[in-house]
Amino acid sequence: MKILDWYILKRYLGTFFTMILLFIPIGIIVDLSEKIDNMLEHKVPVNAVIGYYLDFTIYFANLLFPLFVFLSVIWFTSKLANKTEIIAFLSSGVSFWRFLRPYMIGAIIICVGALAMGLFLAPKASQGFNEFKYSYLKKGKKVQETRNVYRQVNDSIFLYANNFKPLEKSATNFTLEYFNGNALDTKISARRITFKDSIYELKDYVKRKVLDDRDIIERSPVKDTMLPFNIDEFTPVTYVAETLNYTQLSEFIEKESKRGSSDINRYKVVAYKRWSIPISAFILTIIGVAVSSMKRRGGMGVNLAVGISLAFVFIFFDKVLGTLANQSDFPPIVAVWFPNISFGILAIYLLYNAKR
Repeated sequence: MKILDWYILKRYLGTFFTMILLFIPIGIIVDLSEKIDNMLEHKVPVNAVIGYYLDFTIYFANLLFPLFVFLSVIWFTSKLANKTEIIAFLSSGVSFWRFLRPYMIGAIIICVGALAMGLFLAPKASQGFNEFKYSYLKKGKKVQETRNVYRQVNDSIFLYANNFKPLEKSATNFTLEYFNGNALDTKISARRITFKDSIYELKDYVKRKVLDDRDIIERSPVKDTMLPFNIDEFTPVTYVAETLNYTQLSEFIEKESKRGSSDINRYKVVAYKRWSIPISAFILTIIGVAVSSMKRRGGMGVNLAVGISLAFVFIFFDKVLGTLANQSDFPPIVAVWFPNISFGILAIYLLYNAKR
């Protein structure tokens, strides 16, 4: 790499990491100021608070990663333009495409880091972040379905419970049905089911085996047995997809699709974003260079104003379409990739005009 590449690349990465180091403490202070009363009220242990803010740092950085990239590029490129350094580069015979190369190298480095964070680090951080929030700050708030739970275990096994209690690992008015094709083969019911030491305890147990000419019925006041489902998967918490790495999430989505889960779109949005967010590094880098590479009347402030406006439009599309996909039949892949595609087209247009 030549001096120009190193010069721009160091400014790009240096500004990006500096911005993260500046904004994350601000985010922690703002979050702490909002939650400090709840923490004191619930007597949250200090080590739990420290663990929460370590997870919060990764969660916050992953969430706002595209915004940090965009503002970093606009900030230091505007400074280069105001000092007429970009004009000097281009006047020396360097083409605009050659000028973009260190930006693309920087975007690749950040993209790989963001991909690793999104696939492996962020899920663990999200689990700690959400578990802390619902264990200490939002005690009793509903985070999963507990009434009239209906689940499809696989193609032939279905279960139902009137009232599921996750903390107690128990459910009432439980029914488990085995089908052979479209015909009912076996039905197990119980007034109450409890999971203890890898075994299910069923009270007022009734098992009905359907034969061609008769039914075989077995009854017992209490029955200890093993069943073909995990009590923790009875109804997943609403944030479960955020806590799984990509391999686990793919398997989870496949399993939930077979079960006919009503939250399948929510899980797919999370999976698609694991890839779309890193790709946005390239798109926002190009837009940032195109917007800020020209020296404007009004200086850096104009570039920052334009850049921040575009960033909020990007975030608006991302959040609105994501919510739409979560709560309707809107295709999740369209909701996740539309901002990148539309801003990719904008990036090409702005880059073409900047090159001119």
